[in-house]
This record gives sequence, structure tokens and C-alpha cells, in this order.
Amino acid sequence: MDLKAVRTFVAVVDAGQFQEAAALLAITQQAVSKRIAALERDLGVRLFTRTARGAAPTLDGQAFLPHARALLLAEERAAASVRPGRRALRVDVIGPRVAPAVLLRGFHEAHPGVELDVVTLFDADTAVAAVRAGRLDATFRAVGMPGRPLPQGLASARVLDEPLRLLTGPGHPLADAPSVTPAGLAGHRIWMPSIVAGVEWAAYYASLAAEFGLTIDSAGPNFGSAAMLDRIAGSPELATFVGEHPRLSWPAGHDLRRIPITGPTPVYPHSLIWDRANAHPALAALRARLAGGARTSGAPDTWVPEWATP
Repeated sequence: MDLKAVRTFVAVVDAGQFQEAAALLAITQQAVSKRIAALERDLGVRLFTRTARGAAPTLDGQAFLPHARALLLAEERAAASVRPGRRALRVDVIGPRVAPAVLLRGFHEAHPGVELDVVTLFDADTAVAAVRAGRLDATFRAVGMPGRPLPQGLASARVLDEPLRLLTGPGHPLADAPSVTPAGLAGHRIWMPSIVAGVEWAAYYASLAAEFGLTIDSAGPNFGSAAMLDRIAGSPELATFVGEHPRLSWPAGHDLRRIPITGPTPVYPHSLIWDRANAHPALAALRARLAGGARTSGAPDTWVPEWATP
């Protein structure tokens, strides 16, 4: 059914005259007549009768009127659901306990009126494809992995360089160290069961291990952060890397040590990725909020992989 004709029908009913309806719709009276005639042919009934005062709906017209108004209301609601600023901003943060989630929570606290739809996608390829297809407004990822250029039309900006910390249990040889260097970790077993082939943090830690001669063990199974921390807390040999902004619950009764890494400090480069054509106003607000984020690119006391996008 032609919604323009339906809108014209409602306008004629409300105005009571074809001429006045034409003026309200900014079309000619002839165009109004053609639309009404076409709608009557589609429905197989007469919708109006001519009167001395203009036009009045027939019994069929009166029966059709509430449904016509409902059709126009449904059209408006459908358009409003995807109109920029009217739907929730959909953002991928990788996981609820990592730095991007902290950044997005800060944005929400600063802009409580912005509705957010927070999702957690595991790998970068899926997230980037979702942004490209319009299923996501943005995603936080490490950008620049070898062989993984951003698709045309997408943009990125580095928004946070997150320093790494070494996490050990109280029985680990480095547990009481005030700080450690990356080179000083050579020979120690760094256990990270969350690393799987293809994810961007696998590329990051592979570069880190190659740069400083580290042994990073990704042997599983991975039963989640709580199980991993419980095992590290009781181990005299296992350690792991955590970010500066983890949202992890330490196992009860364990004295886990989070030790600064210096000389240099490895930082994880979090970037925001979005589609250049995305006009959602909340996306612009998010980008503006993150534009002043912590950046250490090029600092002599930090390290990032050479492939990381500036």
C-alpha cells in the first residue's frame, strides 16, 4: 500500500477539502486527486463523497481512517527507531573486565542520557566485520596487526595505552620485587590460557615475547579468570600479565601481587574503530570523550609492537 496515498487520505479527512490538503502537503490539487483515486482502486471502495463544503469520508472511508492513522504512526516509529540519536549506541568492549569496558563506563557516567548497548565479541575479525556491516557502531581493538588492514571506510584512533603489570602469588620468586624489567622476566613462565590463534592479543604477546625473549605459555584449558588467578595464587612458578585497569575479583584468602614492569613498560594499545559514514551523534560524543585519553606512543620508557597503529 502506498503510504503517500494513505497520508494524503488522512490529510483530506482532517482538512475536509482536497485543495486545503494539497496546500498542507505542498503538492497540487491534481496530485491529491490522483493519489486518492489510486488508493480507492487498490482498496476497491470509494473513500470520499463530494459535499458543498468540500469532501467527506464515506462509510468505507470512516472504517479505513483509524487503520490509516495506525499505518502512519507505525511508519513514524519505524523511522524513529533507526534515526541517528534515537537508538542505543552499540559498542563492543571485548570483555566486561578489561580497560575498554572501563572507558565506556566513564563515558556513560559523563553522558547518562545516552543509551548504550554494550556487547562483548571475542575476536577482532568478527567485531570489525560487524562495524563494517552496520551491526556495531564501534569496537575497541588493537589495530595494525600484520596482514589485518582495516577495511576501506573504517577509521580508528588510539585511545588508551594500558601499562602491563606482572601478577604473581606470594610464593613466586618475584613476589616481593618492587618492579621488574621485561628482560628480567626471561626464563620465568608467563601463563596466559586466554591466548588463542588469530586474536589481536595473541599478536601483541607474540611480539612482546620475541622482543624480550620471554616464555609465554598459553596451554589450557581456560576455565576463566577466577580459576586462572586461583592457580597463580598457589603457584611458586606461574605468573601472568594483567592490565593496569583490571576488573577482576581476587580469590578470597590469597595474597596476589601486582608488580610494575619498567625499563621499558609494555603498554597495550587500545584503539576505537568506527565507520566514517556513521552519523550517530553519540558516536561523535564518545570519540570526543576518548580523544584526551592516556597515550604514551613514542615515549622512551614504554614499548608497543612496531605494527601498532599510532
